[in-house]
Amino acid sequence: MSAPDIRPTTEADLPAITAIYRQAVREGTATFELEPPDLAEMTRRYRTLIDGGYPYFVGILDGRVAGYAYAGAYRPRPAYRFTVENSIYLDPSFHRRGIGALLLERLIVECEARGFRQMIAVIGDSTNAGSIGVHTRAGFKMIGTHPSVGLKFGRWLDTVMMQRSLGEGAKSVPGK
Repeated sequence: MSAPDIRPTTEADLPAITAIYRQAVREGTATFELEPPDLAEMTRRYRTLIDGGYPYFVGILDGRVAGYAYAGAYRPRPAYRFTVENSIYLDPSFHRRGIGALLLERLIVECEARGFRQMIAVIGDSTNAGSIGVHTRAGFKMIGTHPSVGLKFGRWLDTVMMQRSLGEGAKSVPGK
């Protein structure tokens, strides 16, 4: 097995990304989306993030897209412009191989380079120990849980909120 390659996403990666996300929607609780989006919708979402100046990465292992991660606006109001929300999804056959941690590490570095100051993780399902663990090891702190806010697969799901400062965080006020 080769070492994972973490690189910026291209549109050529979107069919594999779409397949990973569609499976997550159909079978998992990491996303509260109920209907899997098609390639056209995933392409629209990708372009919106890239055009907005947000980073988007893929993890390549053994010649395949093993997972992907991106950051986007935390909320649409302008006062939140220095805060991003991250998302990470992995092909289940590549779980527990360190790819999620590498994707998150690269995402943090890139968000800091772009001047963002806070990163929020909204983790679907409070039983998602893998995602909570990856974020904890990357320096995120638990900031709260929203109990029973999602209903999927006939059960109520919590969301776990985690946060990490980027760069100087709140120690200084950025320009603009």
